[in-house]
Amino acid sequence: MKDLGKINSNQIYGLWKNLTVCMIAVIATIVFSHILPYYLSPVIALLVASGMYMYIYNARFAKLKTCIVPSIAILYCIVIYAFFTIILNLMCIWGLFEMPHEFIFFTDPFIPSLILNPVSCVVLIVIYTQRRKLKVCQECRSNRSFGGIRGAAGVLNSEAHIQLKNFIIMSGVLSLAVWAYYQFSYINVNLNGRDSYIFTWLTVIGVALDWIYFSWRYYNLYLDLQESHEIITPSELRDMTAKTYLRYYVVCGNYIYLNEHATDAYGGRGEVFDTPFFTRQTMNGMLDGDVKSVIEKMTGVKNGDLRFFYGRKSPYDDKHSLLRYFYFLDGDISEYPHLDVPGEWVSFDKVKYLYSNMPNKMAELAVYDITRLATIILTEKIFDENGFRKNGIKSYNPTFNLLEVRKSKLDFQDDKWIEISLFNSDTPLYKLKKWWRNRNQKRRNKIG
Repeated sequence: MKDLGKINSNQIYGLWKNLTVCMIAVIATIVFSHILPYYLSPVIALLVASGMYMYIYNARFAKLKTCIVPSIAILYCIVIYAFFTIILNLMCIWGLFEMPHEFIFFTDPFIPSLILNPVSCVVLIVIYTQRRKLKVCQECRSNRSFGGIRGAAGVLNSEAHIQLKNFIIMSGVLSLAVWAYYQFSYINVNLNGRDSYIFTWLTVIGVALDWIYFSWRYYNLYLDLQESHEIITPSELRDMTAKTYLRYYVVCGNYIYLNEHATDAYGGRGEVFDTPFFTRQTMNGMLDGDVKSVIEKMTGVKNGDLRFFYGRKSPYDDKHSLLRYFYFLDGDISEYPHLDVPGEWVSFDKVKYLYSNMPNKMAELAVYDITRLATIILTEKIFDENGFRKNGIKSYNPTFNLLEVRKSKLDFQDDKWIEISLFNSDTPLYKLKKWWRNRNQKRRNKIG
């Protein structure tokens, strides 16, 4: 089971590579704006942003899955800096207000760090606080439904958050240093060596030192994960046998069979509630007949109704698949007092209570699966396929039970209702945003 939490060693390299590209982009924006004529500063920033955009686009659709939110954040910082500088200069040209020469790229000296650092700090704070609403983050959460995010696989997300926090702190500290020097020590005559050091090279050195720290950090992180056998090298990945993990939820009426003394696959939660029906097959995919024979042997009950829930391939390698199934039993739980594995029948009302109030008492995979199940069923009850509410009562709060799950014809494999739950008529300016998304989608289809 712990294989689900392992990561490819190239993904540690991917974290470092993404960070390196971000650092190079910031350094290039500052240095070339200092070396080349000042009026080219916004052009330089937009050219750097174009290069970052191409890198992010290729990284997003590459097989190597690493978080690109820090890269997107730096891209936004550079683009907003460029347009903010242009707008600021246009307003000065139009005579709307006057600004010191250090903020005008048509005059000498122009100091980019006075704008870039504080703009970056503000943009990064906004992205960090709103990161869960980013489309790329929503897609990532959907793909993570292969398994939980604990174990080594959690490094990819936690390190991305650490990178964002680090960018915020670094841009904030550099903003304070540069602006403090500008306000209290800078003499508006000409740039001397000390001025150039503070306004240009202090930012470059700060970024370079930060890169050295993270390079050391990721090297040691790789060694730690390798020592704990949580790293899969590319050669091991090529030689690895394909594995299919099967996870069953055995249901009778509104009861589900759980083991309250299960051990969470990723540790750290002690004994938890989880389905005891979990197995691994050394093959890539399985026939439905084989899937049913496995659960019949595990439960000791035949003639149950096997229903596919959903499945995913691992986002970290192509060798693992995790499939979830429902196995519905007819009649009453009194007819099945004991199945062939340790556990007990638990009311779904109790499961919902644990899920809402004590999620740490449940295995992480169980929490993730219930989240998907509830999101799809409840979203379909509230919204239509176009994302509009079926009734105008916003306080409408439907519920569901396992009897409805058995009768449901919904495709739990499809992410349609997940997407509607994230973007629907409750979203501000929904119609305008939906029109814009549809327009961009049609344009991408034409290009493709």
